[in-house]
Amino acid sequence: MPAILAYLLHLLTAVAMVLVFFVIYTRVTPYDEVTLIRAGNQAAAFSLGGTLLGFSITLASALWHTAGYYQFLGWGAGGMLVQVVVFAVATRLLNMSKDQIEANNKAFGGLLGAIALSIGVINAGCIS
Repeated sequence: MPAILAYLLHLLTAVAMVLVFFVIYTRVTPYDEVTLIRAGNQAAAFSLGGTLLGFSITLASALWHTAGYYQFLGWGAGGMLVQVVVFAVATRLLNMSKDQIEANNKAFGGLLGAIALSIGVINAGCIS
């Protein structure tokens, strides 16, 4: 396959995976990030932004370190699962995420975003 086609295939797949992750993640959370962000809720933006960055770092590592397209897809799917599971565990341990995010507690949103970003970096390192 010509290099430009391989580039486009990987780029479009990565963008599609981010979109799929966005939909899955926003359905799993107990609050509506998009509505909250539209209303100016920075805590929701910090939390969602960190999660998207964490997943994107995992995808970037999968692109750098895998030998083929299907391997990349597999690592990307695994990265999605890890991010969702970590969110579920973290919010259970913190036991108040819905109230804190909806109340626009920026510190709490930043913490959730940092947790997601941290796990994304660790996940990315594991792929290498």
